[in-house]
Amino acid sequence: MRLSTTREDHLIAWLAALAVAIHVLESALPSPLPGVKPGLANVITVVALMMYGWRVAAWISVLRVIAGSLLTGTFLSPTFLLSISGALASLAVLLAAHALTGPRLSAIGLCVLAAMAHMLGQFLIAYTLIIPHPALLKLLPILLTAALLFGVATGTMANRIYRLPPATSS
Repeated sequence: MRLSTTREDHLIAWLAALAVAIHVLESALPSPLPGVKPGLANVITVVALMMYGWRVAAWISVLRVIAGSLLTGTFLSPTFLLSISGALASLAVLLAAHALTGPRLSAIGLCVLAAMAHMLGQFLIAYTLIIPHPALLKLLPILLTAALLFGVATGTMANRIYRLPPATSS
């Protein structure tokens, strides 16, 4: 049996591998609060969205979470549940934003929306399934502030990458 692959399949695999590598490296970074990470792999997802569309970005995001959790040993753990819920919330918001605004929304705007949605998706799962305690609500403003700051930072990175001139073949 031979599976045929397309150029898009190779593109998704390459970008997903890059996002997984960033995801795994970022998982080793210390965090001041559980669940607060810069979201550097999201740069790849947003640049892919802007250059290749939502379908490619969705594949990259989902593959990143699944492969990253397999490599870090968190597959099907609460950490995986938080990560996939954040990724799916982020993808839903990116789909809506991209559908409504098209190319008018910058990488910074997309990354801020994605980071906020990611944090809210994670928070919803944490609050409803893992730690259903009202005191957790006191962390929400801090978490959303971190998401905003990291969204601006990753958006700035994505914006710079998106504006790079295309590579030439030799």
